[in-house]
Amino acid sequence: MDNLKITVYQGYLFWENTDKNLQNISLRLSNIREKTNLIILPEMFNTGFTMNAEALGETMDGKTMQWMQKTAQKYECVVTGSIIIKENDKFYNRLLWVRPDGSHEHYDKRHLFALGKEHTVYTPGTQKLIVELNGWKICPAICYDLRFPVWLRNVNEDYDLLMIVANWPEKRAPHWRTLIPARAVENQAYVIGVNRVGHDGNEIYHSGDSTCIDPNGNVVYYKRDEEDVYTFSIIGDEVKKARRALPFLKDADKFTIED
Repeated sequence: MDNLKITVYQGYLFWENTDKNLQNISLRLSNIREKTNLIILPEMFNTGFTMNAEALGETMDGKTMQWMQKTAQKYECVVTGSIIIKENDKFYNRLLWVRPDGSHEHYDKRHLFALGKEHTVYTPGTQKLIVELNGWKICPAICYDLRFPVWLRNVNEDYDLLMIVANWPEKRAPHWRTLIPARAVENQAYVIGVNRVGHDGNEIYHSGDSTCIDPNGNVVYYKRDEEDVYTFSIIGDEVKKARRALPFLKDADKFTIED
């Protein structure tokens, strides 16, 4: 694995205003001053975490997908984050993985946040996604998925980087700051969590706390409360060294996941 340059966007999201969010993110990303391999945006980065899917859902060739493809092409890197997608009369909280050539893959959020009525609006995903970038195997997930270690378990060293995009409220930030390092250590992988900041349309405050943790639980990046566009590197050798020193993934219990 080559070392990987990651750019995270921890931003304020304008409530249910796609045009304003895309304009603001474009402006913030214009401050990137070095080559990056991957730009990570929060959950529902174009609308905020809303249940107003009927009004705000887009198709896979809609405005936001087109913006992501143009942005990926402009910065010659992958752009990822989740948006509301309408498909076959169903709505999904869908993470899009968009490459510079316009090709893409997606992951539909598996665990829907019942406390926020997400399960009454959106359809859960059934399939994990593992994508490859510069020799890295990457597993994307969305917000509430972080609480479910079985779903995120690194079986057979399937991934080297677990990536969580989120709208995680400040009142549960201690959980976020605990679970991300736990996922990194137990799966011997880097974990990057990218969250939003500010109040949403329901007056719920988000403190960000976007972070990157290495396979040994060390902090590579952390930011709280403020908007931030920041680029850092993750090191392939750190993953290899951690797994050589303590090869406990080989002793993991076998299991199956049932729908």
